Amino acid sequence: MLALVAIGNDPARASDLLLIAAADVLLAAVGWLLPWRRWPPQRPAVLALPGFAVLGFSTWAFGGVATGTGPFLVLLYTWAALHFSRRVLLGLLVPAATAYVAPLLVTGQPPMVLSSALILLPVALAVALLVEAQARHLRDDRERLARIERWRAAMIGTLAHDIRSPLATVQMTLEELLDGATGHTDRMLNAALRQTSRIDRLATGLLDINRIDTSGHLHLDRRPAPALPAVRAALSYVSSADVRIEIDDHLTLCVDPERFEQIIINLVGNALRYGRPPVVVSVTSADGVDRLEVRDHGPGVPEEVRPRLFTRFGVGDPRGVGLGLWIVRELAQAHGGDASYEPAHPGARMIVTFPALHAVLNPSAATTSARR
Repeated sequence: MLALVAIGNDPARASDLLLIAAADVLLAAVGWLLPWRRWPPQRPAVLALPGFAVLGFSTWAFGGVATGTGPFLVLLYTWAALHFSRRVLLGLLVPAATAYVAPLLVTGQPPMVLSSALILLPVALAVALLVEAQARHLRDDRERLARIERWRAAMIGTLAHDIRSPLATVQMTLEELLDGATGHTDRMLNAALRQTSRIDRLATGLLDINRIDTSGHLHLDRRPAPALPAVRAALSYVSSADVRIEIDDHLTLCVDPERFEQIIINLVGNALRYGRPPVVVSVTSADGVDRLEVRDHGPGVPEEVRPRLFTRFGVGDPRGVGLGLWIVRELAQAHGGDASYEPAHPGARMIVTFPALHAVLNPSAATTSARR
């Protein structure tokens, strides 16, 4: 493109500029069409050789004027540095020097012009080596992160599967012991059974989170669920003495009960851990959207932390690993809703939205209502 534009500035060299443009187009077509993936990763470096040849011809065609050659030579070297090893860059030094110096010799340029190669070529090589070092570090970091992610996924899958087998035996034993138990023993066994069920759901949740990472899909078993009993059932797994419920007795949600329970446990546990009592759990419905709100009366969330509040490992500390709110958002979005934060003055207000029951059963009517 630059060669074609230059024809307007120098019509006398139109034929040379057209030849340069044609050579560049041909080189680009070869680079685009050849099946590079079938060959070793260093093979595309050979494209630099005809690239240097085009630069050498340009310098010769313009009578040894190298002002347009130098920047493109540096550009070629930078391209090579982004994709190839240091050995390739050193190997390209000879053809680069030839492409730059040979036309100057052929056109009889004075020593002062020839000496410019002693500055340009080392600078181009130094820039390329710096770029290559940074690109290599980035590739190494990416590969390391990919290995860690593969290990993490395998660990979560293995852990979740290995937990469920012995847990089933424990659960079955507790159920056998529960037959005929009375009084305090009955209460203890029932508490133990609730906790084993909770661990089983956590293992299922781990598998689901792993599934989200690998396939982006989370299977939900959505069905109508009375809001007040669902919240009370979830709170039986946490220390709920400082928790107040504000929910209409007749409100019905359309959620996966186990996932909804996981959302409640994560939000209330987070409020009790980082906030101050009382913790208020409320559910309201309006305009086709159910809104779950968990509020504490603590110091709230610092402003600098809020952007990463619902990210994975975004706000972990010694009291938690930073996954709870991320899981809440993933589960909310799987339902078609979302999770967000609002300051409460004092305290923090965590909000999760779900499509309301009538919106799930009749989405076209809900859309019309929302527009209205």
